[in-house]
Amino acid sequence: MRKIVVAGSIIVDRINEIGAYPGQGELTQIRSVSRAPGGLVPNTGRDMRILAPEVPVAAFGMVGGDDDGRFATGALAASGIDVSGVAVSRGAATSFTDVMSVPGGERTFFTFPGASAAWGYDEFPFDRVSQGDIVLLGYFLLLEKVDAGDGLRILRELKSRGAMTAIDLVTENSDRYSLVRECLPFVDFLVVNETEAARLADAADAADLRSVADALLGLGVRERVVIHHPGGAVSLSRDGAWTERPAVKLPPGFIKGKTGAGDAFCAGTLIGIFKGLPDGETLELGTLAAVGALSAPGATDGMRPIDELRRMLPS
Repeated sequence: MRKIVVAGSIIVDRINEIGAYPGQGELTQIRSVSRAPGGLVPNTGRDMRILAPEVPVAAFGMVGGDDDGRFATGALAASGIDVSGVAVSRGAATSFTDVMSVPGGERTFFTFPGASAAWGYDEFPFDRVSQGDIVLLGYFLLLEKVDAGDGLRILRELKSRGAMTAIDLVTENSDRYSLVRECLPFVDFLVVNETEAARLADAADAADLRSVADALLGLGVRERVVIHHPGGAVSLSRDGAWTERPAVKLPPGFIKGKTGAGDAFCAGTLIGIFKGLPDGETLELGTLAAVGALSAPGATDGMRPIDELRRMLPS
C-alpha cells in the first residue's frame, strides 16, 4: 500500500511560559512548563493524519533512549503514525528546543541538536520504502549529517528505488542554500515559502514568484514547485501549468499563533499530491491546513479534518 513517509527532525519542545523576557544579567520567573513533540516529523506527520486519516503515514528519524524520546515516539504512534522506522540512538539524547514564551508576545528558541543531528544515510531504513511512496525529507539547514551530504545520498537512493521525493527546509539568512541546490535534481516536489524559494533560486526579484519557480525548475526540481506566501500560494509544474490561489481573508482575532503554519501547508499540499488532486485543489488543501494551524497557539493544536476546516472559513 502506498504511503507518505515523513523523515528527519524529531524534536521535543519544552515550553516555558514567562511574564517578560529578561535583559542581560536579569532574572525572570518561569510560570509554567509543558512539552510537545516538534520538528518536521511530528508536525507534518500528525497534521497529515488529522487532515486525511485514510492516508497511511510513516515516520523515519532518530530519538534518544530517554524520556523525551519515548514521549515523542508515543505521540506519533498515538496519532496513528507507523513509528517502526524511528531509530533509537545509543549515545545521543533526543533533540529538544527550550521555548521561552511570553503570553501575547513572541517566542524565543534555544535548540539542542541531539539525536536528529546524528541521523543520516546509514540510519535511513530504505527497506521500508516502496515504489510510489512519497518521502518528505527535512529540515535541511538544521540536520548536520543531512546537510553534510547525506541528504543528497538519501534522495538519490530514494529515486533509484522508485519513490517520489519532497524536501522541506528552515528559513535562514545565510549562504548555505547552495547545500540544498545540489539536491534539487532528485526532488520531485519542492514546497517552500517565498523567502526560501528566492534564496534557493538566488533570484534578483524575489517578488516575481513565477520567475522564481521557473528558476527552481531550471535547477532540477523534477515535477512541481509550490510556494506559499502571505498573499496566498502558487504552483508551477514541469509541464508549464501555473496555478495561483489567494490567501483566505480571516476575521480579526482569528490567528492565535503562527507556529507550524508552514508545516501544515506542506502537509495539506502533499496530501493533495498523494491523492492526485488537480493543482488548484491541492493549493486549496494546503491553504486550508495552514488556516487550521493559525487557529491555535500550538503547531498542530488547531488541525482538523478537511471538511471541518472548510466549515471554519468565513462565508
